[in-house]
Amino acid sequence: MHITPDNKLRKLIVVGDRVLVKPTTPNERTASGLYLPPGVAEREKTQQGYVIKTGPGYAIPVPSEADESWKPEEEKVKYIPLQAREGDLAIFLVGGSTEVEYQGEKYYIVPQSSILLLERDEEL
Repeated sequence: MHITPDNKLRKLIVVGDRVLVKPTTPNERTASGLYLPPGVAEREKTQQGYVIKTGPGYAIPVPSEADESWKPEEEKVKYIPLQAREGDLAIFLVGGSTEVEYQGEKYYIVPQSSILLLERDEEL
């Protein structure tokens, strides 16, 4: 299989209440004018980037009934979906996130609890 920018992250599955964020450069301003000045980003240990993938959300255990063995396995766990969606700009606390490199690119794995603000272009 040939890897293209569109499908290179296809193999990654984000778990639980986490999101995969591709950081933007510190002085990059969004179309609406939102940006973090370098001093704020350093002092508050925040970062911004675009949400690339999201996990399924917060797991809610469903009471299992012994006589429901016919149910498919995926129906035994329900999830509260995350607020973050693919394409959102996220401002998040670096301290709560994990920096990773995948195929030569830097990303952050961020729990939703570390996200401070989301900017969403509703026209997308």
